[in-house]
Amino acid sequence: MMSTNETGAARLTHFDASGAAHMVDVGAKAATRRVARASGHIEMQPATLALIRTGSAHKGDVLGVARVAGIMAAKKTSELIPLCHPIALTRVALDFETLDAPAPAVRCTATAETVGPTGVEMEALTAVHIALLTIYDMCKAADRAMTIGSVRLLEKSGGKSGHFVADTPYD
Repeated sequence: MMSTNETGAARLTHFDASGAAHMVDVGAKAATRRVARASGHIEMQPATLALIRTGSAHKGDVLGVARVAGIMAAKKTSELIPLCHPIALTRVALDFETLDAPAPAVRCTATAETVGPTGVEMEALTAVHIALLTIYDMCKAADRAMTIGSVRLLEKSGGKSGHFVADTPYD
């Protein structure tokens, strides 16, 4: 999180005046509805994508398991990222799209929502990362060369910093 100091220069809010890392105090912030969407993809061989599409991967329903893993990860974000606040999520949803071009891939988009004093960007990003890692884990016997990439925040709304939309929706 970034804000500005008295001179208008940007400063990172996870550091105090002496430069020590700290958890941001959100106690005085208003509880508002906050939504964040993030996405990323995993590229693979065409045969690996075919296994996912047909549901014939050795370990089972790859996208179903990845969806549950992403939801679980969003719920545990504050345990994984040291300065994140534990928040009460009101919704986490993951959507997957299989792509043939420009390369065989699965794109994951996660949406996280809460009503509270802090945002859910980290929860959405964590959900995407873990869902994609789960796809890798479930398909690695068929394709160890899979590549995870382009994980980023697409949109966030709510809170003092307002609405953010990425310049381009996907890489």
